[in-house]
Amino acid sequence: MSYDKNWAKVDAKSLPKMIVPAPGPKSLEIHSRAEKYMKGYSSQVQLFPVAFESGSGCTLTDVDGNTYIDFSSGIYVTNLGHCHPKVVEYTQKWVGKLMNCHDYSTEVKTLFLEKLASTLPGSLNGIQMYCAGTEAVEAAMRAARAHTKKHEFFSFYGDFHGKTISAVSLTETANFTTGPRFNGHHLAPNGHCYHCHFDKKFPECNLFCVDALEKQIQMEGTGSVAAIVLEPIQGWSGSIVYPDGYLAKIRKICDKLKIMMIVDEVLTCCARTGKMYCFEHDNIIPDVVTLGKGLANGFPCTAFVIKEEYSEVLEKISASTSYGGNPMASAAGLASLEVIEEEAIVEKSAKLGDFILKQLKIMKENHKIIGEVRGKGCLLGMELVKDQKTKEPFIEAGNKVYQKAFAKGLAWIPSKNNLRMSPPLIMEEDLAAKALMIIDEAVSEVEKEYGY
Repeated sequence: MSYDKNWAKVDAKSLPKMIVPAPGPKSLEIHSRAEKYMKGYSSQVQLFPVAFESGSGCTLTDVDGNTYIDFSSGIYVTNLGHCHPKVVEYTQKWVGKLMNCHDYSTEVKTLFLEKLASTLPGSLNGIQMYCAGTEAVEAAMRAARAHTKKHEFFSFYGDFHGKTISAVSLTETANFTTGPRFNGHHLAPNGHCYHCHFDKKFPECNLFCVDALEKQIQMEGTGSVAAIVLEPIQGWSGSIVYPDGYLAKIRKICDKLKIMMIVDEVLTCCARTGKMYCFEHDNIIPDVVTLGKGLANGFPCTAFVIKEEYSEVLEKISASTSYGGNPMASAAGLASLEVIEEEAIVEKSAKLGDFILKQLKIMKENHKIIGEVRGKGCLLGMELVKDQKTKEPFIEAGNKVYQKAFAKGLAWIPSKNNLRMSPPLIMEEDLAAKALMIIDEAVSEVEKEYGY
């Protein structure tokens, strides 16, 4: 199909457009009605209960008529902007033609599978489709168990892999509500250099944390480790970017110990980090990769992909689902992959991300409560601290900066004292600069409130 490639271009000077103080009266009334029944809202909503009505490109409009700059892409989802015309047209066609036929083949699903396989390196081409990231992670774990005939998994402090029980056992979110982690699920210190668990400095440490991981596997494991599962950049924990070579060294451990490597790219895939897949930054190929969020630009569509030489296990784990790979999801996914290629989205993400990170580093030099800024491509974060030397988390400031910036017209993502940024990859630099100006103002106001 043909469409105006400048469909999402806006006048940055006119945005955001705040008509009434936000959250406005209509938003509060709608949210009040909804929360009588809907429980367990995210911190995003609890801290700022706005009700949205529409989205276009890099903007969101609420029910009160306020228009915000979107610096969240929903939750790392609308990489190509809200309601990209090609994604909309492809999806609408199947809404009126065929919504579900279980896992039978359709032309549109076949085209999606072929296109997805063409973007992946090496022999990664054994695919199964799902609707949620946690489904894909659980399926990947079942596949690893089936292939290795082993049952233990190692993941990392700060990881997030989903909210079903085995996926939760891989994360820090396991708590009294979930009970003990499943037997054989181990957490290892991650390679977070700003808060190094071993009080070392990179690169002098030579990635000591990965050496410690190997030792932990040998000491805690029972010789039945199926896989190491990791996020190549941790999202939920605050856009934690690992040092160069980190994934490559873990890949070597997996090869040495004959352990599968599962890279969870639900959040980082499809150009989000300035590469089509985040693992490409370290020039590795995992045994299994999970995909989601930006894969279909907002339509529920996730997948896991396994190397061809291991793909026979998919016949053994009852891999199919009720909704995975339905024609609508396949169409949205196909359109998204085509747009990424046609509009050079990988290159745009890298360029925009470099611009934003450069501006964030300048911002950090001007604020005492900003401890670290970090990012790759358009997956970025800012950590607020009470003291730059002690690095004590400043959670109260994190919540206030989030709320103040949102009230000024910036939709983004909180995580305690970490503030997360994931703009649509099609955003122009002038609009990103406007968003960063809002953040700078909010940080200044909060610093003043706390006497900095």
